[in-house]
Amino acid sequence: MNVHKLAKLTPAGRRQMVQRLAAGEPVATVAAGVGLSGTAVRRWWRRYQAEGVAGLEDRSSRPHRSPQRLARALRRQIVRGRQRGQSSLQIAQALTLPLSTVVVTQRRAGWARLPRPPRPPIIRYERARPGELLHVDTKRLGRIGRVGHRMHGDRRRRTRGLGWEALHVAIDDATRVAYSEVLEDEGGETVTAFVARAVAWFAARDVCVERVMTDNAKSYGSHWFQRLVARLALRHVRTRPYTPRTNGKAERFIQTLLREWAYVRAYGTSARRRMALPAYLRYYNTKRRHTALGFQPPAARLAALSEQRPY
Repeated sequence: MNVHKLAKLTPAGRRQMVQRLAAGEPVATVAAGVGLSGTAVRRWWRRYQAEGVAGLEDRSSRPHRSPQRLARALRRQIVRGRQRGQSSLQIAQALTLPLSTVVVTQRRAGWARLPRPPRPPIIRYERARPGELLHVDTKRLGRIGRVGHRMHGDRRRRTRGLGWEALHVAIDDATRVAYSEVLEDEGGETVTAFVARAVAWFAARDVCVERVMTDNAKSYGSHWFQRLVARLALRHVRTRPYTPRTNGKAERFIQTLLREWAYVRAYGTSARRRMALPAYLRYYNTKRRHTALGFQPPAARLAALSEQRPY
């Protein structure tokens, strides 16, 4: 039980008080020492004599009877309505009760907030062969004119009007080997050229890309991109609408890039940030250990799967 902030005594102080009374000190002397009236000291002394040390504990101020309290049947109906997902206003109108009464009853029953609906189960998957599925995605980055508020924390010193540039990523599903570029935009021609370079980059590492997974952006539905898919004999796989977790490996790689490259240090300009990307990609692919790969870097997984590849 919480002790009132203006309480003169705690249970431990009351025990010391009754010990002084039991030793024979006058009530007036003890009352003056603890800052209470003689009446209060005698009340605690009588309670101690009747109940012992347990009588010195704090008691609830709740009355023994509450004639005006809401009936138990109505309280149960309020909770049942809340469990069915009804709002406080709907319950109050259905039971012809004041809204405040319904809200207080819900709070006491632990139903002040409706529980969140259960999330759909996470279905994790991993392709068996390198190149079997390539995740592709983009992320807009604000151009840098000077050190921004993410570093110095003062949003009043923001550089506005510089525009955006686009981070393009491609990551292999089986090995997590990744390729990325920072380009001017995320239009159809731009994403098509990026995917062509990404496929060539993976081919140089003996990885033949079979499928490309993208979201439903217009740029991936452009005729440039569809021509590339047909020319390279790729299968274009789209994510479910409004379900970014379907392309979760690319989304997670973007978050890693933002945390460990894009905003890890104070870049003076966008060009300096772009220049730091190749070095980070080499570190990510060859040295950064990945928990989903048994704490191995992606290059080690690629080497292991390449050895198992039938020829």
